[in-house]
Amino acid sequence: MKLTILGCHSATPKASAYPTAQVLEIRGHLFLIDCGEGTQMQLRRTKVKFSRIKHIFISHLHGDHFFGLIGLISTFRLLGREAEMHIYGPKGIKEIIMLQLKLSASHINYPLHFHELETQEPKVLFEDEKVTVRSFPLSHRVYTNGFHFQEKPGERKLNHPKAVQANIHHSLFSKLKQGFDVENENGETISNDSVTDAPDPALSYAYCSDTEYFPAVIPHIANSTALYHEATFLEEHAALAEKTKHSTAKEAAVIAKKAAVGTLILGHFSGRYRDLSVFQEQAMEIFPNTQLAEDGKSFEF
Repeated sequence: MKLTILGCHSATPKASAYPTAQVLEIRGHLFLIDCGEGTQMQLRRTKVKFSRIKHIFISHLHGDHFFGLIGLISTFRLLGREAEMHIYGPKGIKEIIMLQLKLSASHINYPLHFHELETQEPKVLFEDEKVTVRSFPLSHRVYTNGFHFQEKPGERKLNHPKAVQANIHHSLFSKLKQGFDVENENGETISNDSVTDAPDPALSYAYCSDTEYFPAVIPHIANSTALYHEATFLEEHAALAEKTKHSTAKEAAVIAKKAAVGTLILGHFSGRYRDLSVFQEQAMEIFPNTQLAEDGKSFEF
C-alpha cells in the first residue's frame, strides 16, 4: 500500500504549497482522493500514470478539495482516454462539472459516471475481490465525508516443500491457497494449516478530510494501518479551529490514539504557519507515531 501526497495545504494555493489531493495505490488500484487546484501538475511531477486512475473520491465541495477536477477531466479527454471514470462526491458535484463542460462547449469522449452522496450513514462506494471502499460522515461547515480503504484478506501462502512432502498433487495447490483441506495422492486428508501459512495482514487506510474534532468517526477508522487527519491549526488557535470546524494537531492525535491506528499523518495545514514541525511535536505528545504530510511525499506500508 502506497500513499502519495499531491497537496496537503488548506485554502489558497502557493508556489510551494498545493491544496488537498492524494493518490492511494492499494491492491492494484490507483485511487485519487480529493482534487484541489494543481492536482494534474502534481500527478506529472510524481510520475503517476494518468490512465490508471479510474475512481476519484471527493470529500466535500469546498474549492481547495475539488477545483482541480474539471481540468483533470478535460486533460483525460485531450489524452484520448477511453476507459470509464467514476467520481464519488457530495450531491451537486455532477451539476457543477456538467455545467462547466456545457458552458465551455467541451465534450467527454469516455464514460463518466457520478455517484452522488447525501446520506449521513456509512456507505460502501466500491467493492471488488481485493478492496472495499466506504464513506463515513465528518463534521464540517458543509456536507463532508471521510473515506476508508480496506484490503480483503489475501490467499494463504503455500509452503511448497511441505506440500510436496505431503504428496499433494500440484493441481490442488490453488485450493490450498484458498484455505481448503485436500486429499493427497494416497487418499489421506491433509489439513490446510499443515502445508500453508497465514496471508499477509490486510492493510487499511482512513482519510479524514476537513472536520472538527469528531469522535463519532472512531468506529469507522478503528485499527487502520494509517490515518490521514486534517490538522489545520496548532493548539494556540484551538478557538479558531472550533469556530471554523477544523481540527488541531492535538485533536487529530487524540482521534488516532482512541482509534488505535498504526500511523497518523497530519495535513491540511493553514498558511499562517511557517514551521510545520510544531504540528508533529504537539501531536506526538499524545500519539508518538505521527508523520507530517508533504507535497510530493510518499508513504509505504
